[in-house]
Amino acid sequence: MRRFLPHLGWSALSAILMVLSVPRFDLWPLMWVALVPALHVSLTSERPRHAFWMGWFMGALANTIAFWWMRGLLERFGHMPAWQAFPVMLLLTIYQGLEFGLWTWLLHVLAKRCPTVRKAWLAPAVMVAIELLVPQIFPFYLAISQAWVLPVIQIAELTGPMGISFVLVMSVGALYDAGRIASRERDPARQGQLAGLAWKSGARALMVPALIMAAVLGYGGIRIHQVDARRNAAAHARVGIVQANVGIQEKWDPAESARLLDLHKQQSADLVNRGADLLVWPESSYPYALPRDFGQDYPAGDPRRIGGAVGKPMVFGAVTLAHDRSAGKDRFPYNTAFMMDGKERVTGHYDKIFLLIFGEYIPFYDAIPWFTKLVPEASNFSRGDTVTSFPFERNGTTYRIGPLICYEDILAGFSRRVAAENPNLLVNITNDAWFGKTAEPYQHLALSVFRSVEHRLDMVRAVNTGVSAHVDATGRVHATLDAVDVDGIPAPGPTSLMADVALMNRGGLYVHVGDAFAMACVAFLAVLWVRSRRQALGR
Repeated sequence: MRRFLPHLGWSALSAILMVLSVPRFDLWPLMWVALVPALHVSLTSERPRHAFWMGWFMGALANTIAFWWMRGLLERFGHMPAWQAFPVMLLLTIYQGLEFGLWTWLLHVLAKRCPTVRKAWLAPAVMVAIELLVPQIFPFYLAISQAWVLPVIQIAELTGPMGISFVLVMSVGALYDAGRIASRERDPARQGQLAGLAWKSGARALMVPALIMAAVLGYGGIRIHQVDARRNAAAHARVGIVQANVGIQEKWDPAESARLLDLHKQQSADLVNRGADLLVWPESSYPYALPRDFGQDYPAGDPRRIGGAVGKPMVFGAVTLAHDRSAGKDRFPYNTAFMMDGKERVTGHYDKIFLLIFGEYIPFYDAIPWFTKLVPEASNFSRGDTVTSFPFERNGTTYRIGPLICYEDILAGFSRRVAAENPNLLVNITNDAWFGKTAEPYQHLALSVFRSVEHRLDMVRAVNTGVSAHVDATGRVHATLDAVDVDGIPAPGPTSLMADVALMNRGGLYVHVGDAFAMACVAFLAVLWVRSRRQALGR
């Protein structure tokens, strides 16, 4: 009990340092030391359950601060007063924080069983295993803090983002090892050479992690140069991105449909005049429901006509409906991305596979009809079942576009399936109007950056209210359109972005090996566990 308050303070410090390292604070160097206090708490706890509760508190606090935008979402679209929205938000953040409780608990247990294993290897292996195995409602990883640090994130093409998480926690463990060795070997009663030897022993604990970190940075510098050279030699296209800045209620108001379609078409015409080869509209930006077999633009004079995007190919999002909605999953609409060529023909469509819980997918929908009355903006969509790529003609050559809808671009495993279709460009269409001008759109962008590095492909993101962006194959963010609050004063108008993208062949080892690195961490922990059990039984 005497350690409870100090441990609580150290855990809170780790939580605050983690939050400050991620968007929108972006003090990314803090993540390299953020978990040192939490590691100290885990390893000095007298009991595993104490380590667990301290870690869970740390994770819940960090998630509550970082996910504060969830409270506004519930108040605005869930029609909840603040006193209701806050505890509902806590249900999410407390669950998300469980990941860190498991980290401190398992680290404590394994450190006791395997005292000779350096924390520089044990702590990151446990973290990576948990990031791999523990499901999250809003998936994230510690690597998000390094999204803008190009030399660090290049190893994602080998290991995925969890390799970056490993390196971050490795630095934490190495600092702890060095400090503990130095303090243990230092004898206050002795002076001179023996005291100096203590510090030398601590320095040796840092040597291998420092070499690994140097290798990561060296690899990153080399790969940035190589990928930039590939991009410069590749074919390029100018992609016009429309960010209409349309609110959720406005988006689904039938009285606004004609105006919203004209708004997107006007922005597209301007982009074509500026030299766009391809146009991208955000998720569900087309304001009318389309039939599932939609294959050709509407004729001239029809108010629903897209107009062939003024003679240029385009990717756009729409809601699609089956003709017969009486039974089966087709009774619900689909969240669909379309590819239309310059001759107004639909050349491909993709139905969103990973649906956002309660926003697009309501568990036990038929059993809780009261939920949609409580939250009328919530909806239930049918789930797609097939990834695909879209054809894009450019100067007589057919390239492929890999579509990702909404938060599918933060799912590394799913994006591997899309990358396996051999696209030359990734296109993400998103509607983040739910979150307004909060940290969420920037966190979303940061998590998506790793998809470009993993597969060495440029990516463009068309986001209804921002952040729209162009991310190149090194993970470099070239341009963005900031997130806006559509209810702000003055109200934001529509805007657009032109991106010069490289059309490259897919690269990176990650698409072939997936999370093999993370699985190796799990195997390492399993070996330690079995070995420690055998040693305990042999005593």
